[in-house]
Amino acid sequence: MDEDLPFEEILEKAEAGDPRAQSRLGKHYLKLAEEKDTETNNRMAVDWFLKAAKQGRRDAAKLLQKCWIQKKGITPENAQEVRRLSSETKFEQAVRRAAMSMYWKLNPDRKKKVAMSEMLENVSQVNTVPGEPAVCGVIPSIHTQRKILETMVSNESGSQYVDVEDFVEMTKKFTEGIACTPTQRTSGADAKREDETLRKSDVATFEKGLQYPLHAIIEMKELLVDWASRAGVQWLSTIIPTQHVNALIFFFIISNLTIDLFAFVIPLVIFYLSFISMAICTLRVFKSSKGFENFSALTALLTRFEPSLDVEQAESNFGWNNLEQYLYFMISVFFMIFTFPIANKGWIPCSELSTVAIFFTVLSYMSLSPSAAAYARKALIIEVASSLCALTSRLPKEMVMARMLGQIFTTIPLGESLVLELSVPCVLYIYLFYLFFSMARMRGFRGTYCFLVPYLVCFVWCEFSVVLLRNSTTIGLIRTCVAYFLFLFALPVLAMGLMAMLLIQMVKWFLELELTKMLVTLAVCAVPVILRLWTRFSLSILNVFRSITHRGPVKLILLCITTVILLCGVYVYNAEGLKVYNSTLTWQEYGTLCGPRAWQDRGMAQTQLFCSHLEGHRVTWTGIFRRIRVAEKENGAQSVINMLPVFMGDWLRCLYGEVYPKCEPQNNTSPVVNVTGVEILNATMLFLQQEEDELCRIKPFAKHQCHVKRFDSYRFEVTVGMPVDGVTQLDDPAGDILLMGSHEFKQVLLNIDPGSMVEFSTKLEGKLGSKLPAFELKAIHCLDCSSSLVPEGRQVKIERNWRKTMLKAIKFAFDFFFAPFLCARINV
Repeated sequence: MDEDLPFEEILEKAEAGDPRAQSRLGKHYLKLAEEKDTETNNRMAVDWFLKAAKQGRRDAAKLLQKCWIQKKGITPENAQEVRRLSSETKFEQAVRRAAMSMYWKLNPDRKKKVAMSEMLENVSQVNTVPGEPAVCGVIPSIHTQRKILETMVSNESGSQYVDVEDFVEMTKKFTEGIACTPTQRTSGADAKREDETLRKSDVATFEKGLQYPLHAIIEMKELLVDWASRAGVQWLSTIIPTQHVNALIFFFIISNLTIDLFAFVIPLVIFYLSFISMAICTLRVFKSSKGFENFSALTALLTRFEPSLDVEQAESNFGWNNLEQYLYFMISVFFMIFTFPIANKGWIPCSELSTVAIFFTVLSYMSLSPSAAAYARKALIIEVASSLCALTSRLPKEMVMARMLGQIFTTIPLGESLVLELSVPCVLYIYLFYLFFSMARMRGFRGTYCFLVPYLVCFVWCEFSVVLLRNSTTIGLIRTCVAYFLFLFALPVLAMGLMAMLLIQMVKWFLELELTKMLVTLAVCAVPVILRLWTRFSLSILNVFRSITHRGPVKLILLCITTVILLCGVYVYNAEGLKVYNSTLTWQEYGTLCGPRAWQDRGMAQTQLFCSHLEGHRVTWTGIFRRIRVAEKENGAQSVINMLPVFMGDWLRCLYGEVYPKCEPQNNTSPVVNVTGVEILNATMLFLQQEEDELCRIKPFAKHQCHVKRFDSYRFEVTVGMPVDGVTQLDDPAGDILLMGSHEFKQVLLNIDPGSMVEFSTKLEGKLGSKLPAFELKAIHCLDCSSSLVPEGRQVKIERNWRKTMLKAIKFAFDFFFAPFLCARINV
């Protein structure tokens, strides 16, 4: 029809806003540019294509893309707009057309910009479509439409007026599931308004000072007092060496931390932080499901204006743009399942957490998309049935028929580390995996992130609830039910009871501990902290905390967990662990290759270079115990006390340490007791008596009345000689070695007599081939000691089997996702 229209009529229609005429006019100028005025006509063509593309014209967008590639009519002014409109997909163009139609319904007066309040008043106009019945398909209610529009326009941070392009962009973002967050920038008018307000407030303050001089003087006095107090605290902080006190307190705390404490605390901390992160992510997923309802209502509304709008594509875009919380959830799950098996279950309330996990299972199921409801319902039923069948193995043996549901009929090994267990739960689990695949292949495998990933949240919570139930007790579950019942129906009484119990526990704690010690410790630790906060408190700490938590608590929790995991991973990687010290290299062979004879033949330097090839051997040798000396001594408490004034140091030394004994005359003349054949208890009492006698001997020469030697940590240097027969081999002290023993070997090393035969384990490293090479003592056993003060058996350096712990975590993680279908067969 339009082919026969003259140019003037097409131009009139294009200027009136007809997108088809605008597109035809752009084609006309593009063709005209091939004959004359190339740049001008190309620019005119691009301008008309832009106008047509803004109304969702597909052919105009394609021609814009062609012009962008060929650089026809592209100027710095329109380059960004051309690139944006030419790259729009068919879905975005359909949304643009529908949004424009809806905008003109909300703006019946055809204003360039319309107020948000006026748009909300015209919501009822959206349902009136000319030439169509009043109700067509599923139409959201007026209240729902108003709520959607309020959600869309409330995020607009600029002026209170919206033009058609702003409305289109907001609609596009809303249909893609992208939350429009308010920008923090302020316009020039807002900045001027703020400057004017500040100027007026300054003038008002000056006029108030002239009008009320007494009030101004009082304010000046308060400012001067505040400044003087800050200056005084600054001067005080310069007098007290806060940096040194901080460092000493830090090293004192670090010196008293042990590997056992870290191995106990860190898994629990990571587990609880991961559990909290999973809970927060699940709540956010549930909140986004409510946003999906508004999204579905908006897409249903847009399809009335643009029937070609692809609703499935819109839902896929929404699912893709809201995957962030699912990613954080899966990372938290990874940390949780690797720390739960190695954490101390005595500090995990499995019964209470199991009910919480069941609650989040239901909550995550309610947040699933209705499009995958059929598959999700089947998957949840199958998963629950499989878990219940697996739990029947915990029933009494008398219930034979019920236990048959969880009985394993046969096992099929699949390699060295996997086992296929054929049972009823296994068959149900195989069908569950089929449902997972069915959800993933929906919509051309876009169902992977639209349906499968959201359901995995429900799957993980259900599996974790089963794991927690297996670790729960009947009494614990009863306690949990009663507690939740009281929480719901007797919350005020429960709160008062909890406060009373907490107060009683605090009183008991204070009575069990030495209150003075605790208060003094808190006071000493608080002095540098209070001074620093007082002198530098200008919301800087709060600003730093806000900057860290700006992106939400989940990211902060995951950042902390990742940091702890990396630090622990570095330690575990460098730790020895429980190694086997069974190298075939004997001490005699080492002495021949790297001892005095080798020094005479090749020289010491050449011998050291040669013997460096033996580094890494874990050996167990037998030798003669020659002597022991203290190589290093650490006492963090003594270092802190020495920094303090004398009177305060003496008081703290007696508060934290021990008083020298009274040293009565009978204590100094204690008879010598033969320890041979005496029971261990009597030997220990004798040892303590000897220690007291030694303190009595040193007391007259001591500088203080008390000591803090119980905080000492020693590192010993043990000299061991090679055993010889005395006939063919002579004892040569040049071939001795040094063993560096940690504080845990104190009791055994101090009670071994010189000349005793000992068996020890160590690792060859360091200055091999030199005189008196020093090795780390890993284990020692006295073979001919007669003293009962020497511990029986082999004294081993305490080292955790990190490899066993890691394998235990890997086995639990594999079984968590694949049992009872596949089970990991790892010996832990």
